[in-house]
Amino acid sequence: MITRRCSERRFFLRPDEDTNNAFIYCLGVAAKRANVQVTFSVAMSNHHHTGIHDSNGSFPIFTEHFHGLLARCQNAHLSRFENFWSSEATSVVRLAEPNDIIEKMTYAFTNPSSADLVDTVEEWPGVTTFEATLSGGHVTATRPRHFFRDDGGMPDVISLRVARPRGFEDLTQSEWADLVSGRVRAKEADHRQRRAAKGNSVLGREHVLRQKPFDCPSGHEPRFQMSPQVAAKNKWARIEALLRNRGFIEKYRAAFLAHLAGLANVLFPFGTYWMRKIANVACEAADTVEAATQEPTANPAPA
Repeated sequence: MITRRCSERRFFLRPDEDTNNAFIYCLGVAAKRANVQVTFSVAMSNHHHTGIHDSNGSFPIFTEHFHGLLARCQNAHLSRFENFWSSEATSVVRLAEPNDIIEKMTYAFTNPSSADLVDTVEEWPGVTTFEATLSGGHVTATRPRHFFRDDGGMPDVISLRVARPRGFEDLTQSEWADLVSGRVRAKEADHRQRRAAKGNSVLGREHVLRQKPFDCPSGHEPRFQMSPQVAAKNKWARIEALLRNRGFIEKYRAAFLAHLAGLANVLFPFGTYWMRKIANVACEAADTVEAATQEPTANPAPA
């Protein structure tokens, strides 16, 4: 799951027709260029949550292209020139197991409800792939006229298919839709109950649309919190994912030092991006990594 916030938490993605269209258009162009599959996406007024399946180690291409393209497009829409995104690093969290994917998907789809903006995901006026997720369909956008030239070579229309995440292949489309909608409705009911207990109400769709793009939330923003790289409710899946991250770092460092020493035929681990792009180094294939990765057991025996 990829998350990025707007500069100073301002509402630069405040929903309107041009903003929603630009978000989907840039998302689709970036996904096609990086050859990644988008599994869900929700654009809030000052941040977005987007889930992708990246089988080629290309998510840096996706984030670079998507965020850069959308920033320039929205700055033109808002008649501004400064940084569009926050200076903090983009959050990229690996979702270890299918249950972790559905948990984060539910979190994203119910973000408007948890923030007390609207009651249900259907009432959110911004971008959400909820309906496309339930139907296995597409989201479509046209080339934003306020930024792209007619003769610039960008496609007139982008249609992005919302892919089903790995781990749910055995479900029919109806079963998959029931699973997602059931999780979302249950979480929305929890937020509804929380608001009722506190005597709170939602801001409402019309008030969201009337917010000014240069405003920001009045609440305090948490600082100096952990920025996780892995999300896993299963303890052993989390340990396995963290060990795999550590193994990548160790293999990358060894390959990098060997490359600096001038050794020939140095093989970098799968997932290497910068050295692959800049120095054209050789990397492991994805299927080699998958073959070497085993499913974590529920309670592995001590070594």
